[in-house]
Amino acid sequence: MPDTNFTKKPNILVIGDLMIDHYLWGSTNRISPEAPVQVVDIQKETTVLGGAGNVVNNLVSLGADVMVISVVGEDEVSKELTQMLEDIKVRHYLICDENRKTTKKSRIIASAQQIIRYDQESKEDISAESEALITVGLLKIIEQFDVVLVSDYGKGVITDNLMAKINFCASGKEVKVLVDPKGDDYSKYIGSYLLTPNKKEAESATKIDIKDDESLKVALKKLHNTACLQVPMITLSEDGIAILDENDKVIKKPTVAREVFDVTGAGDTVLASLGYCLALEKSIIDSIEFANLAAGVVVGKIGSATASLEEIEEYKSSLHKSSIESHIKSFEEIESTVARLKKQNKKIVFTNGCFDILHKGHVQYLDKAKSFGDVLILGLNSDASVSALKGPNRPINCEDDRAYILAALESVDYVVKFTDDTPLSLIEIVKPDVLVKGGDYEGKKVVGSEIAGELKLVQFVDGKSTTKTIEKIQASEA
Repeated sequence: MPDTNFTKKPNILVIGDLMIDHYLWGSTNRISPEAPVQVVDIQKETTVLGGAGNVVNNLVSLGADVMVISVVGEDEVSKELTQMLEDIKVRHYLICDENRKTTKKSRIIASAQQIIRYDQESKEDISAESEALITVGLLKIIEQFDVVLVSDYGKGVITDNLMAKINFCASGKEVKVLVDPKGDDYSKYIGSYLLTPNKKEAESATKIDIKDDESLKVALKKLHNTACLQVPMITLSEDGIAILDENDKVIKKPTVAREVFDVTGAGDTVLASLGYCLALEKSIIDSIEFANLAAGVVVGKIGSATASLEEIEEYKSSLHKSSIESHIKSFEEIESTVARLKKQNKKIVFTNGCFDILHKGHVQYLDKAKSFGDVLILGLNSDASVSALKGPNRPINCEDDRAYILAALESVDYVVKFTDDTPLSLIEIVKPDVLVKGGDYEGKKVVGSEIAGELKLVQFVDGKSTTKTIEKIQASEA
């Protein structure tokens, strides 16, 4: 599984059909006396960015720097859309055309089920003037971006001519172009790095019935030949994502099981997460695995949804596929992780220590600590602080080794190394519901106890200690 501890913020450009997804949430328990239809009592109304805007939202959620280019109408919907982009600090170049109507899709949801959708929009191709404005702007800024994502919803922004100019501009700067395609003629996308059609879309475009691995390979080859793609790809819903590698071998990366509530926007998430990873120069295989995880998160939500790095990491962890390193956090990372956990009403437990030469007493202590809540965060003394506490010959195991071993324990959710004499600054960040210390602190002042919700003392296992282990080793060598 790919690492989700990214430190760089990629700079990504999105071009495509911007729209607003409008949701009316309610319940229904009766039929209208006027017609044989359900009556929905509306309790809540929400709006989110849709279309290319959902790709933007996903990228922002992942932590990317994003700019979006599109054409909208001169109407109230475009004003609302512009404000929504500014609210999430996304740079934008929106060309207003008085002859267009900005797309707004309204959905009525009752008891977690979509009842009906109605759309208000323009679908004709944008004008030649708008195409020219986008092209001129693109030439000026293309080299600023790590990757370009094209979100084609068939609403007229991504014309054949504009698509060709996007690929021409990007190829001159060696910038990858990833496209979520629309329609049956994929020659429109010639020169793109990859396309992300689903199985149904690929069957329509290639006129091939994809029923087994052999027909899948034929379809991938046809996509490659039609659009001159560097990576021919087809998304396969619950079967994951398939690509054709440079040796004409089909590689399939299956998705991971999760209860599916709504597939709305899952394609946007795949495009965004693939672009995010490739912008960070990850391999195509790692990028696909990351995209599968991201899609697994969003299909478990209702409506056009996004997946954050923290949610993807948590999901990966729940599948027992997260790397041990992903459970070792910096101060900045644990702060954002704690914020997410508290939104989920998780009970957070904190403890700290040196944990040099791990033994049964340590493991039993940590297992007991975890039992006091949902998530256990362990503050680990750095090598320097261990030496200050226990003498120049300690620790025996370096901080990286100790952190790795502790992070591998089932009872420990996150490990954070600290260099101060005490973990006070870390406790101030975590603000745990429960602070756990050893039974030897009975009657003593415990650092951070005034910050935590409650203090728990846990007795150690008799006869088990790092000091005694070291003495035994020294005695055997004497």
